Amino acid sequence: MSSHPYSVLTPERILDAVEAQGYRCDGRINALNSFENRVFQLGIEDELPLIAKFYRPARWSYDQILEEHAFCAELTAAEWPVVPPLVGPNGQSAHRDGEFVFALFTRFGGHAPELDKLDTIELLGRSLGRLHAVGALSPFQHRPAVNMEDYGVASREFLLSSDSIPPNLREAYDTLTRDILKIVDARFRDCRYTAIRLHADCHRGNILWRDDRAVFVDFDDCRMGPAVQDLWMLLSGDRQDQTGQLDALLEGYEMFHEFDDRELSLIESLRTLRMMHYAAWIARRWSDPAFPPAFSWFNTERYWAEHILALREQFSILQEEPLSRLRGNF
Repeated sequence: MSSHPYSVLTPERILDAVEAQGYRCDGRINALNSFENRVFQLGIEDELPLIAKFYRPARWSYDQILEEHAFCAELTAAEWPVVPPLVGPNGQSAHRDGEFVFALFTRFGGHAPELDKLDTIELLGRSLGRLHAVGALSPFQHRPAVNMEDYGVASREFLLSSDSIPPNLREAYDTLTRDILKIVDARFRDCRYTAIRLHADCHRGNILWRDDRAVFVDFDDCRMGPAVQDLWMLLSGDRQDQTGQLDALLEGYEMFHEFDDRELSLIESLRTLRMMHYAAWIARRWSDPAFPPAFSWFNTERYWAEHILALREQFSILQEEPLSRLRGNF
């Protein structure tokens, strides 16, 4: 029998947990595309289906999950476009079932936004400006921050202590990432930003676009950090393309919240940390039976050679002038 925590999350257990919150399930259950957590669409008798999200055990504390939910509730009260967890009959949105904590959500459909349209990017900027206006009102007390230690140092140390990297590439990864983190550390030290509450994983896959408006989902990774963390993943293309997108994004953003252009110096550092963190995330989760078939390329020499090459390119980019908009706010 598998010792993985999700091995005991059977369909019967899922249905029983949801019905304990007062819903009558009709037996329909569909697993949705999620790796870090387990997410299901459940049929409900005489009602629209619900989404049930079972958090990965031991990743977040109960207080950290409650803080995520409280942030979503605060955003909902401010009429910001988020899909918040539903509050159950006990007045709570985070429910316990043995070793699991789960939450229920209204089903909301949509598609990823088209980021090649500047009008869309400006509208996203407005939404993110409103998000950060709320996020800046108070700090998280329990949730961590976006920082080099968690995303970079810990990722590097884990990979070097595991057998994920092929032996003939370990030294290259070791020396390269050591040099990269020296530059990243200097960038963070030089940028005296004000940390605020963030979505922190704001890529197009976590944005649902419908009827010319965006609705944001999956605050599972929300953290304290620089505002630019929620902006840079919406930029793409070459430097000229990104400059135009940045101008549109910040034009919308600054209708609701001021942006400090000094944070733009962190974009490539944040991109590099995300690359390192992603590789370590897969390695940490390799014992989860859902991971090897989905990431079958991960433990190949080709992947690691390409990953190291991408990090070398980032090492070069980190030493270039940072992205800037045509008219900055310093």
